[in-house]
Amino acid sequence: MPDQYIMFAVAAGIVAMGYMGWAFLGLRSEAEDLQVQFDSALQDSVRFADLIERTNQLMARRDSIAQRVAIIQEIDAGRYVWPHVMDEVARAVPDYTWLRSVLFSGDTPIQIRIEGRAGSIEAITTYMNQLEASLFLRAVSPERMEQVPSETDPNALIYVFELLATFEPPPMEDLETVPLFDESVSAQEAVTDTTGGN
Repeated sequence: MPDQYIMFAVAAGIVAMGYMGWAFLGLRSEAEDLQVQFDSALQDSVRFADLIERTNQLMARRDSIAQRVAIIQEIDAGRYVWPHVMDEVARAVPDYTWLRSVLFSGDTPIQIRIEGRAGSIEAITTYMNQLEASLFLRAVSPERMEQVPSETDPNALIYVFELLATFEPPPMEDLETVPLFDESVSAQEAVTDTTGGN
């Protein structure tokens, strides 16, 4: 009977040793698989961190360029004030009216003083109405209006006038503009192009 217990104990020991060996090998294999997965995830993390860093740099560069473009556009917007003013002032001149000077008269808002001569009060009124009809001018008012002898014929009388007008940028929807950049190009496309498709 004791031999059976000994045999049973030995068999149990062998089975336990075998199970422990199998479990150890299984755990070792699982640990190796986990290590491979961890290394792969670490490599992906490093690669994606580099991609995210490059993306952030591109986004920062894009924002910086957008700010610079906005500043340039703001500065550039004032460049065409006087061409618009001169064009509108000249376009509105009716018959029997001629101008002597167009001067800058004040800032914020920009004011323009127009000095001229006209053959009649009606010509001056027509001129003021046509200036008011401009998209770029408003608040046209007479500063001086008097009848004087003509410089070429002292027997003929003409009207000397001075008008004050205010420059007003028209609403953007009333103007035809061309964008500096194609808005359809997205930041993602820029990232893809810069990283070479990675």
